[in-house]
Amino acid sequence: MPSWRSIFHPLPSGNEARNMSSQMHSVENNYCQLHRYAHRMPLAAALMAILATVSPIFSKGVPHQNRLLEILNEELTYSMENLESEDGLKPYFLSYSLTDQSSWSVRAELGALYGEQKNHRRVLDVDLRVGDYSLDNTRQLRGSSRSRGASRPLTVSSLISTDENGPAIKHTLWLTTDRAFRAAIENYKRVLTNQKTQVEEESEVDDFSRERPNSHSGDLARIEIDQKRWAERVRRVSRLAREHSLIYDSSVSVRAVANNRHMVTSEGTRLVFGKKLLRVVVSASTKAKDGMDLEQSFLFNTSDEGRLPSEEKVREAFQRVIDQVLALREAPIVEPYAGPAILFNRASGVFFHEIFGHRIEGHRQKDVNEGQTFAKMVGEIILPEFLSVIDDPTLSRFGEEDLRGNYDFDDEGIPAARVSLVEDGVLKTFLMSRSPLENISLSNGHGRREPGRSVVARQGSLIVKSENRVSLTQLREMLLDECRKQGKHYGYLFQDITGGFTTTSRSGPQAFKVLPVVVYRIFVDGRTDQLVRGVDIVGTPLACFSRILATGDDDAVFNGTCGAESGWVPVSAISPSILVGQIEIEKRQHSQERAPILAAPTDL
Repeated sequence: MPSWRSIFHPLPSGNEARNMSSQMHSVENNYCQLHRYAHRMPLAAALMAILATVSPIFSKGVPHQNRLLEILNEELTYSMENLESEDGLKPYFLSYSLTDQSSWSVRAELGALYGEQKNHRRVLDVDLRVGDYSLDNTRQLRGSSRSRGASRPLTVSSLISTDENGPAIKHTLWLTTDRAFRAAIENYKRVLTNQKTQVEEESEVDDFSRERPNSHSGDLARIEIDQKRWAERVRRVSRLAREHSLIYDSSVSVRAVANNRHMVTSEGTRLVFGKKLLRVVVSASTKAKDGMDLEQSFLFNTSDEGRLPSEEKVREAFQRVIDQVLALREAPIVEPYAGPAILFNRASGVFFHEIFGHRIEGHRQKDVNEGQTFAKMVGEIILPEFLSVIDDPTLSRFGEEDLRGNYDFDDEGIPAARVSLVEDGVLKTFLMSRSPLENISLSNGHGRREPGRSVVARQGSLIVKSENRVSLTQLREMLLDECRKQGKHYGYLFQDITGGFTTTSRSGPQAFKVLPVVVYRIFVDGRTDQLVRGVDIVGTPLACFSRILATGDDDAVFNGTCGAESGWVPVSAISPSILVGQIEIEKRQHSQERAPILAAPTDL
């Protein structure tokens, strides 16, 4: 069964959170789902239970940072010099990555606060390798249920003291390293056995790249948001929903997170750096007469408190969301369709993230369970020749918008790098972690993970560039011309998309589904555009790529959080609107439950 990648709503209800957790832990590799709305980013389920006992700490910074790095380095040196199994096995590589995270959030509904949370935690990730760079404990076990753990380190993680208590920190380092060493030895022996009992591998490449060590001491992130002021803001803005009895659920929330990273490796890497992520989210939902649940949201993303939106801008966004949801309630449900369509810029960004981005992540090219759509196509045309694609996590802003996919170093300590993936339609390379491919021996700074998970190659900020750009007015005329050529009475405009998912497993169909929320039917005879609902975009990637005809000149940003094998990581996608000669849509499954029986209270 394929794995699951997703971005959830920022502050889901208790039932939503439980359902999400159940889904997340019931599936395996090679399936991607993306949504705009970022839920709290969990560790493994076991760590979540421990987190409930951690006392909240906020905005105190992390004192004695140099001493913390010294402790990590002292224990790493000691472990590398002394760890040895009874049969003489020793680690050839060891990495300690400590993530210190402070967060604050507040949410309001209908003019009342529903939750204010402050948390502080530290997560230790230990990556330990036994064997050598060419063959180690991370090699895929073929012909086994264990093969789903292909080509990535078996990271061992622990929560670690938030106090500056040297003995307590060292104690956790000692125990976690011991567990990592035992797990590495056990898996390395399986790897050696597997090599002797299975057929030769399709591609014989090293398990780990040899990289230059890096040293960096950057600024640490600290949340400096005015908590009281923002609590009152979200309370006031959320009152807007009280004027609309058909809005059954709504919220206004703000969340701020500061992540500070300390990393040391046996190769000599020493890193200290921090990053902040802040967002304001407005959302509203209702239920149509036929039982379909309808929801719309809008997010403001930034990395600096000074660029948070004004109360008036939040209020305007909330009103637009409410108006859109109520309009969707009256919109007709569409029938299945195959024909021309325009994907508006941010919707196009999600489209490329799903159907292209995940298929050029490096580790998928040598996993025997993956479909490997593009594994043998470097140097070949895979997109229309007027399109190029770049992934650039070094880019911090696009226009006036901060990019969530920005970072300075990836989670293996490699500097972030701009990677030209497709040039004039031709595939040039893949997104790489330290898991080499044939003819690609080094990382390009895209090894990423959520704390508590193992690193794989992931997207940062995916950017689609076009040489065939026209105005939106022209793009719309081209849509209508294409409809006439195909004998269609109308085409579709996908204005907003909440997310999507894709399957990349060899055992399943190489397919995708994208989840639009605002869709218009564009009529050839000039009738007014018609808002519709209940539609999903489906298809296969190669067929879809071949039907891209032109793009707009309206590049825009989609910011979100993507979940995959290595957990939840912030991402961005930048794209113009695109015209597709043929796209397939199907009816969305929806609830059959009726709306509330009684009218909403009149004293709101």
